Amino acid sequence: MAYDAIIIGGGHNGLTCACYLANAGLKVRVLEKRAIVGGAAVTEEFHPGFRNSVASYTVSLLHPNVIQDLHLAEHGLRMVLRPMSNFLPLDNGDALRVGPHLADTVADLKRFSARDAARLPDYYAMLDRLADELRQWVLRTPPDPNGGPRAMLDLFKAGRELRKLGPASQRDLLELFGRSAGEVLDDWFESEPIKAALGFDSVVGAWASPYAPGSAYVQLHHCFGEVNGRKGAWGHAIGGMGAITQAMAKEAARLRVEVSTESPVARVKLAGNKAIGVVLENGDELDAKLVAANVGPKLLFLRMLEAAQLEPEFRTRIERFKTGSGVLRMNVALSELPDFCGLGKQPQTHHGAGIIMAPSLAYMDRAWRDASETQGSGMSKQPIVEMLIPSTLDDTLAPKGQHVASLFCQQFAPHLPAERSWDDAREAAADLVIATVERYAPGFSKSVIARQVLTPLDLERTFGLTDGDIFHGRLSLEQLFSSRPVLGHADYRTPLKGLYLCGAGTHPGGGVTGAPGHNAAREILRDWKAKKLA
Repeated sequence: MAYDAIIIGGGHNGLTCACYLANAGLKVRVLEKRAIVGGAAVTEEFHPGFRNSVASYTVSLLHPNVIQDLHLAEHGLRMVLRPMSNFLPLDNGDALRVGPHLADTVADLKRFSARDAARLPDYYAMLDRLADELRQWVLRTPPDPNGGPRAMLDLFKAGRELRKLGPASQRDLLELFGRSAGEVLDDWFESEPIKAALGFDSVVGAWASPYAPGSAYVQLHHCFGEVNGRKGAWGHAIGGMGAITQAMAKEAARLRVEVSTESPVARVKLAGNKAIGVVLENGDELDAKLVAANVGPKLLFLRMLEAAQLEPEFRTRIERFKTGSGVLRMNVALSELPDFCGLGKQPQTHHGAGIIMAPSLAYMDRAWRDASETQGSGMSKQPIVEMLIPSTLDDTLAPKGQHVASLFCQQFAPHLPAERSWDDAREAAADLVIATVERYAPGFSKSVIARQVLTPLDLERTFGLTDGDIFHGRLSLEQLFSSRPVLGHADYRTPLKGLYLCGAGTHPGGGVTGAPGHNAAREILRDWKAKKLA
């Protein structure tokens, strides 16, 4: 049977793209290699009675247009805000509390620095102005500087909009794109706790120090989102992140999208320079008028196509595309809540926050340096750990009185030195993470009933994340906007006719946004209506 469109990968962007195409009348089939649809945004039982968001673990960046257009709320999606944004335990037994509102953060920050507390509102106002400006670009197709008249018009419009920011905000934007988060925060603040709490976002998913040039943009990238209409907030999807993709799957079913699990794609079929379908790993061949790949650029171009099928210069650029997040993900089943800073094990507001165990920018810098040493172990002696305990907000995830926690851990080398395998180092890395939490919550290790450990290698094998990269590619200046994945092919089209990218390796990048799937579908439909696929 021939399809109008085949989507490679049933993650949230693939499902989003499929729904928009099907809503326009195309016959669509989604092919997912795992037994469950959702990609990295899934909820699974990892120990009897304990369920959790296995990989992606918190919600904010999911675009409101996608939520509305795909009727996700009507399909059961419900999101709740964190009762406190972040909680940063310190080595001296104290802690900095961030949120839920600016006034709360200012009040707590005064204990550390009256100067910083006075400056914080201006800092947030600066970030909000820039995030509001860049938020407008999330659902736009990046213009090609070498394109035709339409691309030139898009570039002209972009310049006009940036002019509206004014000189001060333009300078701020330039700083955030080019400077390190550490430098920017050092200029703004004097107390280490607030710099650490704000700087954590700059290393999320980044195999880099907070003092790496460009890391300030990674921090800004995490400010684009909203939850239930509240900009910049982070929250929890009731039922875990799988609730998002299951709601998308329901919309796909309503639109008669055919979704096939346990259907890994081996390669894209071509007729000349045009994609005409795919070949599955079991040898089955499926025909389609177009193929959209919700996989990373390296996975598509280097593994699903032969070298001779691509121009050498383009293939070389893809080979140079930088991947690798330095992320290790753990899900743990707990007999009780952790006792941070001697505050006790009874449920409290901070248990519903993002609990950041990295008390300073210097700590984060050392974590990366430890892991990146070529003669080292490939993992930091004191890793960066963020813990979320979603069962404090969602009683569907664990037995009554018990809990599940997500541990998002960095820095762990995408590839271990001396050709060692993560299969041999997995448990040692997990022990290191547990010991790190134990430093800030004594007794934590005794509460661990079970743990699920996903190294960078596991993230690649299980979810197709090349080098364990949760963003499908580094969020650095040369890999953003009109250069994502490469200059001249940031419009979701590839050098091969009928072959498109719809995943996070395209603009606007990583996170559970739905934006790449949305934008790719728009460009596909433009070509479809213009009959450019024949």
